[in-house]
Amino acid sequence: MPISVEEHLATLLALVAPLGAEEVPVGKALGRGLATDVIALADVPPFDTSAMDGFALRAAEATAGAVLPVVADLPAAPGEVAALPPGSAARIMTGAPVPAGADAVVMVEDTDQAAGPATLPTHVRVNRAPADGANVRRRGEDVMAGTPVLAAGTVLTAAALASAISVGHGTLEVHRNPRVAVLSTGSELVAPGVAAGPGQIPDSNGTLLAALARAAGHEVTHTERVPDDVAALREALARAADAADLVVTSGGVSAGAYDVVKEATAGIGFAYSKVAMQPGKPQGHGLLTAGGRRVPVLALPGNPVSVFVSFHLFVRPVLDALAGRTVARGLLAARAGSGWSSPAGRRQYIPVHLSAPTDLADPVPVARPTHRLGSASHLVASLHRANAIAIVPEDRTAVEEGELLPVMLVEGF
Repeated sequence: MPISVEEHLATLLALVAPLGAEEVPVGKALGRGLATDVIALADVPPFDTSAMDGFALRAAEATAGAVLPVVADLPAAPGEVAALPPGSAARIMTGAPVPAGADAVVMVEDTDQAAGPATLPTHVRVNRAPADGANVRRRGEDVMAGTPVLAAGTVLTAAALASAISVGHGTLEVHRNPRVAVLSTGSELVAPGVAAGPGQIPDSNGTLLAALARAAGHEVTHTERVPDDVAALREALARAADAADLVVTSGGVSAGAYDVVKEATAGIGFAYSKVAMQPGKPQGHGLLTAGGRRVPVLALPGNPVSVFVSFHLFVRPVLDALAGRTVARGLLAARAGSGWSSPAGRRQYIPVHLSAPTDLADPVPVARPTHRLGSASHLVASLHRANAIAIVPEDRTAVEEGELLPVMLVEGF
């Protein structure tokens, strides 16, 4: 009896846990998974600052037409700032500390002074009265010291790194990124660029899987093509496990007479399932022991579109779990740009090209299959057109042009 995609993914995730943590400079933490919460070490802003170029003053003294002496010039620069005497103003730049005593900043455009470089005036006339607190960013109004800012498991984007720096952090504790090993199985495979003889095909799966893993931010430590030989594959699996935290194989997991992955892993606790999906129905998994570590192995089918789909459904979530990344990958809604068929009883994952809507009256992206033959698992030459995978439920056997479907974006988009 086939199992669901969700059941298979849950089984795979139960095999893994986040890898150990290390402390790295914040500038080198891009894409990593936080191992501990980031707590603000300082207030943001660290002091009251001006949100505009203008003049700091007391709002009660800055009625329309008021003329005030200018007693200080305050650029955004280090140093102590003297308190503002009553009945006066200070020229101030965006980001500069607001002096004690001032409770508002009037924009230069709302005074008799010209914007841009100018000598410090002796007096300023207020043309438009500011409200109390106008154009002042209060200390700690973004974040107060001691406030949690980033939760453990957060994927450190460029914006997340900027947040960590802004609250006082120069280093971050992150999980180690998993090392990935990729094995392509099949005596028929030849290296990329090598002329294929009778019965031979180029090995696109090895490069596809390695590139997808690297695009997701992980290190690929080992790639290898292995013939349909049980002893050779067992040796290759041992080498791969020694070099990696996750081993991914392609091919040899179906019901054929030469499905070498199933044979090579017989008796060591590997499991093989039929998953109710198309493409990618045959899937396998297990654990290898290497240097005292238990290294998970994901055994994927051999057809390239199956590999592509399986990576996004199964391999990437496992990599996220190993990397300590808490990622909720949502779905988008797209309108089918054409009709196609779908197998009964299996959820279809069809590579599609997602294009932006051209009609503001119907602002929904349009999804078109990357090949006229749909989701057939061998259609690798057109796979480069895919920037998303459309999902057709198990109870559907056809998709009508114009209907709404859920889609998931694929790596790189």
